[in-house]
Amino acid sequence: MPGTRRPGGRTAKVRRAVLDATQETLAASGFHTLNMDRIAASAGVGKTTVYRRWGSPVGLVADLLDDMAEQSLPAADTGGLAGDLRANAALVLETLTDPRMGAVFRAVIAAAACDEECARALGGFYRTRLAEWAPVGERAVARGELPAGTDPLELLRAVSAPLYYRFAVTHEEPTPADAERAVTAALAA
Repeated sequence: MPGTRRPGGRTAKVRRAVLDATQETLAASGFHTLNMDRIAASAGVGKTTVYRRWGSPVGLVADLLDDMAEQSLPAADTGGLAGDLRANAALVLETLTDPRMGAVFRAVIAAAACDEECARALGGFYRTRLAEWAPVGERAVARGELPAGTDPLELLRAVSAPLYYRFAVTHEEPTPADAERAVTAALAA
């Protein structure tokens, strides 16, 4: 299984080094340059270890996405729906406009467009993130800010989708004004 996890020790150190090298390569030059031998050299581990544990560049990307989902920040709780959605939009905006993470996401999105395993891994990353933030909508329903039956995942998608559209489809850098517009539209809906 890719990136077998143990709380510490050599396995964890090898995984961290390989995933850091993978992320660095994605950020610097994209998915098409992800070479298993170079990742092994950059991580300071044997290439047989990389091939055995990850199998392919797609395996590296899938494990990197799992790792990013595991390390992601918990949902905000500002005490109100508007504040929580603004916090979510700010997190998406910060990630997409960060020079390193924006480049990583651009590379992963491109890889997912042409590789089914990568697409599944990216989908899993976003399912994890949405599940982490779902309580935002649930709390808003409990406070009476949203009607019962509101789908919290669709609410979150309504906030982040316009930012990802600008980032991945039209290749515009999303701005704070775009994030506020997305939150306003989601609240109005």
